[in-house]
Amino acid sequence: MRTIDHVYIDGQFVIPHGTEISPLYNPATEEVIGRVRLADETDAHAAVAAAKRAFATFSRTSKEERIALLHRLSASFTERLDDLKAAMTEEYGAVRGIVDGLIPLAPGMFDAAAKLLEDYEFTRTRGTNTIVMEPLGVAAVITPWNLSTVFIAQKLAGAIAAGTTVVVKPSEISAIQTQVLTEAIDAADLPPGVVNIVTGRGNVVGNVLTSHPDIAKVGFTGSTAVGQQIMRNAAETFKRLTLELGGKGPSILLDDADLASAVPAALASGFLNNGQTCFAGTRILAPRSRLDEVVEAIGKAMPAFRVGDPTDPATAVGPVVSQQQFDRVQHYIRLGQEEGAQLLTGGPGRPEGLAKGWYVRPTVFTGVTNEMRVAREEIFGPVLVVIPFEDDDEAVSIANDTPYGLQAQVFSSDTERARGVARQVQAGTVLINRIFADDEAPFGGIKQSGIGREHHTYGLEAYLEPRAISE
Repeated sequence: MRTIDHVYIDGQFVIPHGTEISPLYNPATEEVIGRVRLADETDAHAAVAAAKRAFATFSRTSKEERIALLHRLSASFTERLDDLKAAMTEEYGAVRGIVDGLIPLAPGMFDAAAKLLEDYEFTRTRGTNTIVMEPLGVAAVITPWNLSTVFIAQKLAGAIAAGTTVVVKPSEISAIQTQVLTEAIDAADLPPGVVNIVTGRGNVVGNVLTSHPDIAKVGFTGSTAVGQQIMRNAAETFKRLTLELGGKGPSILLDDADLASAVPAALASGFLNNGQTCFAGTRILAPRSRLDEVVEAIGKAMPAFRVGDPTDPATAVGPVVSQQQFDRVQHYIRLGQEEGAQLLTGGPGRPEGLAKGWYVRPTVFTGVTNEMRVAREEIFGPVLVVIPFEDDDEAVSIANDTPYGLQAQVFSSDTERARGVARQVQAGTVLINRIFADDEAPFGGIKQSGIGREHHTYGLEAYLEPRAISE
């Protein structure tokens, strides 16, 4: 049984002022595996004060100093990769394929930011103007429970490269992952106050950070509803925002797609991370002329998405993160049936042979229209829908008929045709015959999927403000 009873403020592990104790669970067994003492408003204010003090010096550091710091962070994270992977599996239920494929991205983000800095021009001349890209102030970073390490590293890399100090508020249900990550940050020997980490509830610590007058920027990954609240909190002091929010991404199978490869890829996108991924392709758009083939291909591909113990290398889909999330997903599966959708695979309840753990049967609905709630609302679990279309124009229309716009996939044997469709799809990222973008692509959404972009230059400049000096 782990007890996590410290937060990280001003370069020190300190006992929080907050006294609330929250349990930590293993979603594969439903057992309590630890307890975390949560920060409160007093801790949040102390973390902001530490970051503000550190900003006065850190914002004036040279590129070389920040590059060295970023490389130290990369090395420190690399040393703890096995611990980070183990924590994510135990606390979150992530399967081996996910932790082995995604957790190593975290140290790479620091190295990529360091490389970007080498040639980045913070001072530029435009006519008679000197344009100075300056760190905009103390940033608050708020991250969810899925892919916690990657999201935190992603935002820290851009902020530190920019010369910005940070207060991180991770999810309270990812506290074991946060503990390992914090120890890695501490081992990198950053100046005190550059990174502060306070685990607490969103309606407590999060509200302080998103309304605090000394916070200039908020970087958030999470639900659209929380993003809306952050915008309201930030409006009073005109904070800069990067919000990466929910999604209901389409995987568009054009009528010339190679279904033998496209269907397994579309399912992999939808079931990624146990179905708990904001950029998942949860709507499979299939040509009506080949609908029977698509349905048959899904049936053939489903055995590869084995559900079970996340520590077993053969497992492709693990449990969802909590009882609350399990109940939410079950609600949507029943709702889909009530709406008249037909179950192709899966359905309510746990998979056969799994009486314990928050396991969901990977579910695919057919007979779905884009007006159904299971086609419009983010479920955040392994539940996909198949929606037919007549031609490319209708595919684009259905793809865009959503309040979200984070990521989409287009599958076709004709790359030029796929590009033409991709240019019409309203999403921050549109992938052609693949389900992951490379690290230099900007990442973020449009419509209710968010504001701003992360990764590479976009992630750096999210923490910078241009200032013009004219002569």
